Amino acid sequence: MRTLYRDAALADATGPELRVGVSILVAADRIEWIGAVADEPPLGHDTIVVDASGSTVIAGMVDSHSHLTLPGGAHWIDRGFDPPHRLVEVAEHNARLQRSSGVRWARDVGSPMGDDPVDGRRRALALGVRDRWSGQREYPYVRAAGTWVSRTGSLPGGLSVEVEDGDGLVAAAVGQLDDGADFVKLYLDGPDRDTSPFTVNEVAAVVEAAHARGARVTAHSGMLPGARVGAAAGVDSLEHGFQLDSDVAAVMAAHNVALVSTLAVLESWRTFSRTTSLPRFVEPPSRADIAARREWAHESVRIAARAGVLVAAGTDFGGGSLRANHLAWEVECLVTAGLEPWQALAAATRNGGQLLGEPDAGVIRQGGPADLVFVHGDPLSDPAALWRIWLVT
Repeated sequence: MRTLYRDAALADATGPELRVGVSILVAADRIEWIGAVADEPPLGHDTIVVDASGSTVIAGMVDSHSHLTLPGGAHWIDRGFDPPHRLVEVAEHNARLQRSSGVRWARDVGSPMGDDPVDGRRRALALGVRDRWSGQREYPYVRAAGTWVSRTGSLPGGLSVEVEDGDGLVAAAVGQLDDGADFVKLYLDGPDRDTSPFTVNEVAAVVEAAHARGARVTAHSGMLPGARVGAAAGVDSLEHGFQLDSDVAAVMAAHNVALVSTLAVLESWRTFSRTTSLPRFVEPPSRADIAARREWAHESVRIAARAGVLVAAGTDFGGGSLRANHLAWEVECLVTAGLEPWQALAAATRNGGQLLGEPDAGVIRQGGPADLVFVHGDPLSDPAALWRIWLVT
């Protein structure tokens, strides 16, 4: 059985121009042909024709910063201590939210450790979720980091693997890879806001060990000291990057360190004053502090983009207050920060695939998977179009 999606517009996020009058022929969940309506190949009697006119097709999106086993909301830290069986149930719900919102790839950057209620293994819960979802198209494709690796005192006790020194950092990182993690997640915001919890040499040792095994390293970096260390150590990406300067961005560009933006988290904090009390952060910020963080975070994205740093988009759902179907919000925030709409769409599609090292993620190409999202409107001029999803294949 083949399906022809006829006469859509196409936004491939390679530039600002929308391609109109495009048809896409799909067979066995792969794109068999893509081209102009006038050039459609002969169709057999078994081909279903779907009138896609009036819609725009984009690649299935990539949420480059997610926490599949956590629900999000204002009390996300508390939810990290829920029982493992509950967290695995949450992941099932999040998978449905992601698929319905056009997210086909999820990069899980940290989940709690626990005894998996399905296979009984004690490891980061997202690793078992990833394994069970593999090969099932109703679920997102997942690459998972295992759990957070942090300096003692950086996160609430029991939420991460805590270490005291550089040797412990390498051992913990290797332990996550031994558990089956696809990449390592370090936490570079420490108990002291003004100092990175690890040195450049200590983080570089983790990078060397992970790269030797064909794995990557990413680092939580909400503050400038950790960003400096992560960039200089050559981690593969910095998560959040709320406090960058031109010097750090230049080092990131030189070392091919990507930025994974999560600007919408700061937007969600701004709404708490209307809907609920501020969440229980490790260090609760004032509303003035939130505004200042937002301003610096937006400037950080602009600085990184000007320096040629790859920018990928993430929600931080589960590890922050957003939910699993909010990636469109992050795209809107990137445009507000100063990216062109096509660049923001690229951050949520092809750039995420590049970050993952997955050539089929976030792109539409003949011979590739038919991970297609049809929206109403033009996301190259109106990022809010990503909220108006008609069809996800």
